[in-house]
Amino acid sequence: MTHATTIDLRTVTLDTPVMRGEQTIASLQVRKPHGGELRGLSLSALLNLEYVALETLLTRVTIPPLTKQEVASLDPSDLIQLGSEIMDFLLPKAAKAALSPNG
Repeated sequence: MTHATTIDLRTVTLDTPVMRGEQTIASLQVRKPHGGELRGLSLSALLNLEYVALETLLTRVTIPPLTKQEVASLDPSDLIQLGSEIMDFLLPKAAKAALSPNG
């Protein structure tokens, strides 16, 4: 089993923390998804930040793992932040280089 590198793991500080019982979750880590974790999802839906696709994938790749109910209660700005990290993981290096203003 391999361990995630910092390239494969991003920390997102939430604008509005998630409450889980008595626990406050102020930040989440998002892990680069493996191919199998994309099962049943449309890559174009993820790249378009479509809610249903994000809801499903975020329950699979967040640390601590979010539930669908917690994803549904996320502040929209936090959902966009998390979705942006997912989108960045999915883009090939060449596409990232083409989009980079320093590229």
